[in-house]
Amino acid sequence: MDADQRTDRKRVLLAKPRGYCAGVDRAVQTVEEALKLYGPPIYVRKQIVHNKHVVRTLEAQGAIFVEENDEVPEGAIVIFSAHGVAPEVHEQARERKLRAIDATCPLVTKVHHEARRFAKEGYEILLIGHAGHEEVVGTAGEAPDNIQLVESPEHADQITVADPEKVVWLSQTTLSVDETMQTVERLRTRLPLLQAPPSDDICYATQNRQQVVKEIAPDCDLVLVVGSRNSSNSVRLVEVALETGARAAYLIDYADEIDPAWLVGVGTVGLTSGASVPDELVMQVLDHLAEQGFHDVAEVSTADETLTFALPQQLKKDLREAAAARAGAAAKLAGTAAEQ
Repeated sequence: MDADQRTDRKRVLLAKPRGYCAGVDRAVQTVEEALKLYGPPIYVRKQIVHNKHVVRTLEAQGAIFVEENDEVPEGAIVIFSAHGVAPEVHEQARERKLRAIDATCPLVTKVHHEARRFAKEGYEILLIGHAGHEEVVGTAGEAPDNIQLVESPEHADQITVADPEKVVWLSQTTLSVDETMQTVERLRTRLPLLQAPPSDDICYATQNRQQVVKEIAPDCDLVLVVGSRNSSNSVRLVEVALETGARAAYLIDYADEIDPAWLVGVGTVGLTSGASVPDELVMQVLDHLAEQGFHDVAEVSTADETLTFALPQQLKKDLREAAAARAGAAAKLAGTAAEQ
């Protein structure tokens, strides 16, 4: 199809799944419920999820985002982000008598468990991920003496291990599936006995969002990914779109960041969002595109996501106790009214 044919009809291919995954939904709900239950301020260590809009919205409700525990007043409530923390962060919270609520995504917690187990069994762990990313810092902190970071397929060629017969790979949950497997294959050429984790470390939501982008990208003149620049999974979606056929792809936080020049000569726009993005931002982009003549919207779905995660145990316990106290107070009030 030539460019003239592609621009005859302006359309949007809307990716599904997109936006919030179960872990992000749980983390955001954790902060919202904590604010309602305990009242502001509620302190959150690091960004609860990597999205500018979500952070601003929660700040407006009374959340205070800090970098480290020592910025939280002694005895206050602190919530740990969805990306997970190292054991020393929990210890620091205990030392400061903080009431810690851990909103770590259960899929990240799974990787932490794997790291501890393999380290206990004497394995050297090759952790595929990005240096400095909060999730990588947290996972590496579970077994610092056993973990070596591998950042790319090229980096894999430089890795050396003490015992090639006792080595396993794990990964950050938000990576590109294809690039991760390229890294694993490069490692295996030098370490043929390299073991794999018992189940996929890259989370279902990351894989699903990448898969639907692969589906639509070949038909797109432009792919727009709604997400923040510090969101690893959002950045990966742009890369996947370009690698699988999109003629251009950009990452935006808001609709007003769309450069009019991007839409010149464009017939088909692909639209998706990272796993930490509320769908209202995607709808705003759709409205903006409609104003530019892109009225034809077709949703392309490759998976149906139904997974949900329960709120953290400490928060659930406090919510139950608060509900029981309210019920008791209501019953007492009703009894007093009846006596009168």
